[in-house]
Amino acid sequence: MTVSAFSGYCGGGVPSFPVTALAPEDLHNGIVVRMPNWLGDAVMALPALYQLRSLLPEHGALGVITPASLTAFYQAMPWVDVILPLASPHRIWSSDERWMVRRSAFGAGVLFNHSLRDALMMRLCRIPRLYGAAARGRSLLLTRHFDFPERRNTWNHAPFPARYLSMVQALGAPAWDGRMPEIIPGPGSELPDAWRAVADSPRLLVLGAGASYGAAKRWGSGSYHEVARQWIAAGGVAAMVGSPSEAGIGAEIGTGLPEDAYFNLAGKTTLPQLMRLLKQAKAAVANDSGVMHLAAALGCPGVAVYGPTDHTSTAPIGAHWRILTAQADCAPCFKRVCPRGDAVCMKAVTAADVVTALEELLSES
Repeated sequence: MTVSAFSGYCGGGVPSFPVTALAPEDLHNGIVVRMPNWLGDAVMALPALYQLRSLLPEHGALGVITPASLTAFYQAMPWVDVILPLASPHRIWSSDERWMVRRSAFGAGVLFNHSLRDALMMRLCRIPRLYGAAARGRSLLLTRHFDFPERRNTWNHAPFPARYLSMVQALGAPAWDGRMPEIIPGPGSELPDAWRAVADSPRLLVLGAGASYGAAKRWGSGSYHEVARQWIAAGGVAAMVGSPSEAGIGAEIGTGLPEDAYFNLAGKTTLPQLMRLLKQAKAAVANDSGVMHLAAALGCPGVAVYGPTDHTSTAPIGAHWRILTAQADCAPCFKRVCPRGDAVCMKAVTAADVVTALEELLSES
């Protein structure tokens, strides 16, 4: 069992690229960034995105190209000027979407994904200079590409945020100071009166028991139930959050828990409402998931349970988190479904481990 406190991103296998600063005309016309599709990956790219913001002159715009489902996420960032949503982010952009990007007339584009398709689309949108990681044969489309070591199924990969930061620093952005940029849940984040017990509780524990990537990353419902039971017994309120498909998981966790202290909100919150809950929560317990990353970015302390994924590369951004992982012999396998069928890497972390980590974490705040 490994219990670690995460305090920052530095070094660790990330190449250092020579600095060639973006040209003044690029900055004057603004920068557009193709952000990652998954919420967790998008959160890990925020420090690099914010550092690009610092390069721009007063009238230079910072834009993001993002799945439409994450539009509200960027609307909560007053430092993002232009949001360009894609209805189907895994497909060729529509003519309307290409025109939307083209008419914005950005001077430079940065890709925080590995898509050949998106590099081609940005070229077709007449963005004059493109920058991104060398991947999938797209280097010829890029003004400058960055070579990263091949990812393997082992521990201790370069942290994702550090990879993004290494690219933008090579473009002239300053080093990140470790502070998360401002995120302010805005319109649509108001909570309904039916959730008053959740909204008003000074001891709200948010549970992120789902994992869109696959079942292998999910800590057991019974373990979450026990953590929630002990939290409620100590005078707290617990709420499960997630997608509509995870409502059944929330129901499993809540079996036998008092209805006035446990709330299954999976599939019921909008993204702005989820951000509001996480921002005011006392703590969170989550799998390696978008909820975990979002909670950490919003300043909510918590405990993360890792199994088949590498906590060294996708840890939550923030010092106020504890990472629990058994590091089984078969991990990290990065599989969506456990190849062994017994989820040994997740089951080795117990509810008692999480409760202890929570108590230690909160005693320090």
